[in-house]
Amino acid sequence: MQTPTPDQYTLNELCVLADLPVRTVRYYVQNGLVDRPEGETRAARYGARHLEQVLLIKKWTSAGVSLDRIREMLHGEVPPVLARPKKPGSIEVCSHLHIADGLEIIIEPTRAQMTPEQVRQFSRGVMTLYSTVLQASPLEEEGSKDPTDTDVKPQEGNKK
Repeated sequence: MQTPTPDQYTLNELCVLADLPVRTVRYYVQNGLVDRPEGETRAARYGARHLEQVLLIKKWTSAGVSLDRIREMLHGEVPPVLARPKKPGSIEVCSHLHIADGLEIIIEPTRAQMTPEQVRQFSRGVMTLYSTVLQASPLEEEGSKDPTDTDVKPQEGNKK
C-alpha cells in the first residue's frame, strides 16, 4: 500500500480542504475540469495541483462563471473582463455629457473600459462634431433632401 506524502490527499481530505462535497469534486474530475488523480478507487491520491484547480473552480463559480467557461480558462485561454449584471441597489458611477437641450450622452467608463482621459477626449470629440453639424449649411435644393429629415406635421384629431 502506498503511503501518502504531505502534499497528497485522499478524495475526502481534498473535499475537506476545499469545503466541497465529494460528489461535486467527482463531477469536476469526470467532466475534465480537474485532472484525474494518481491511482484509482480508494488508492487515488490528489496533489497540490488538484487542490488549486478545485479552489479556482469554486472561486469562479461563486462569481457566476459557467463551468464551460471555467474549462476554457483552466486550459490556458485568457479570461475576458466579464460584465456583471446589474443588481437592484447597486451603485454605478456615470458621466453625463450635456451637449444641448434634449441631447445628452451617458458614459459608464468602467463598462466602456475607458480611462478618465479617454472619456475627456471622447467628450471633446463629440462636442467638436456637434458644432460642425450645427455650422453645416442646410440643403438648399428640394430634390436633394436629407432622407433622415422628419418634416412630419402632427395630425389634427377627428372633428365631429
